Amino acid sequence: MTTAYYDIFNGDADGICALHQLRLAEPREATLVTGVKRDIRLLDQVASVRGAELTVLDISLDSNRTVLLQLLESCRVFYVDHHYAGDLPPSPNLIAHLDPSPEVCTSLIVDVLLGGRFRGWGVAAAFGDNLHDSARKVAVTLALTEPQVERLRELGELMNYNGYGQTVADLHVPPQELYAAVKPYADPLVFCEESQILALLRQGFADDLRRAKAVTPLRETIKGRIFAFPAEKWANRIAGAFSNEKARERVDAAHALLVDNGDTTFMVSVRAPLSRRVGADNLCRAFPTGGGRAAAAGINALPGGQVEDFLQKFFEVFSP
Repeated sequence: MTTAYYDIFNGDADGICALHQLRLAEPREATLVTGVKRDIRLLDQVASVRGAELTVLDISLDSNRTVLLQLLESCRVFYVDHHYAGDLPPSPNLIAHLDPSPEVCTSLIVDVLLGGRFRGWGVAAAFGDNLHDSARKVAVTLALTEPQVERLRELGELMNYNGYGQTVADLHVPPQELYAAVKPYADPLVFCEESQILALLRQGFADDLRRAKAVTPLRETIKGRIFAFPAEKWANRIAGAFSNEKARERVDAAHALLVDNGDTTFMVSVRAPLSRRVGADNLCRAFPTGGGRAAAAGINALPGGQVEDFLQKFFEVFSP
């Protein structure tokens, strides 16, 4: 009987670049399962699958634990991720490469597994995840010029920007289409030269960021800044890039962004200080639908009645 294959990946730069590296190394036709960046419980979409081989990239094992345990009864799962995982399921059907270190992303884990064969894509993904120092350290091994490094930075940041939205319809390019666009390119710099997609993302990014920069902080102290955006598509699309930019502006301060979901809840993005990348995950996991990494985390639907509680906890966590 023919084995069914599934590639399940976060729809941001890190998820796409991680899968791209793996399939350049080991080409394989598979059913693709992805979504917007905040759609992290992707295993729910394959809960009924049996007897298959699954590759799972850049989504929290802990957030998908219940379905994963079910899948492991009959499926083999190759899991690579950098988010909080919790205890690893003791199953012979699971091969996991997990590293929640704040300077690591999923694509950099894959880069190590592949011995750096397609490292340029790992560099782009690290830039997209706001790991600029890590990206530049890895890029040194490629002997790139500064303009080439800057192209990889822009590529990663635009791919990451494209992953943000409430639904795939909010995005400029659906993640499956973006993956299909990069699929023919072993060298990301060639993709940058030949693809028309970057021009589309570049214009969308500039328009959305212009709107975002007109917003002033909701709360601000020496330890952190909190911003709030309205229930608009541009606000969802630019949330991650805006949060990352603000974090780079003040590396010793924490940052949070609340985006109105239009249903009495708020999507929340949190960035720990770049000078001390800890605390974001614990803060967000204290609320329903929260999760992420120590350096960068979020809450998908913070109830309006819990906003003040979140603001208080934010300044408690980041004002030691």
